[in-house]
Amino acid sequence: MISITTKSPYALKALAELGRSGDGPVPIGELARRRDIPVQFLEQLFAALRRAGLLNSQRGVKGGYSFARPVAQITVLEVVELLDGPFGRDADGIIGEAAAAARAVLERTTLADVVEREARDAGVAMYHI
Repeated sequence: MISITTKSPYALKALAELGRSGDGPVPIGELARRRDIPVQFLEQLFAALRRAGLLNSQRGVKGGYSFARPVAQITVLEVVELLDGPFGRDADGIIGEAAAAARAVLERTTLADVVEREARDAGVAMYHI
């Protein structure tokens, strides 16, 4: 099946914002506000990503979410399949070819790429040290 629900695009928007926010934990309410995502919906998505080992959560005043792994090691395909299930694995024929092409793009694109692309599209210079 080739299906992406609203879960993956919203999660990718919030994860990109988290990636732009630095190394420390960021409150989920702040991420939701910055990207105009309902907090309860984002809480569900981030809970699934935390259980899968992509995110860490920290409680308390200085609490929030942070990445459990470097963003350059998390692919968009991994996020999509965690939230929406297998993407195009059982498709065949021309649909299978299209699914394989889409999977290849999602698999080679990391969250670091998404963060960099958003910054470039917004006209913000990114410096890597």
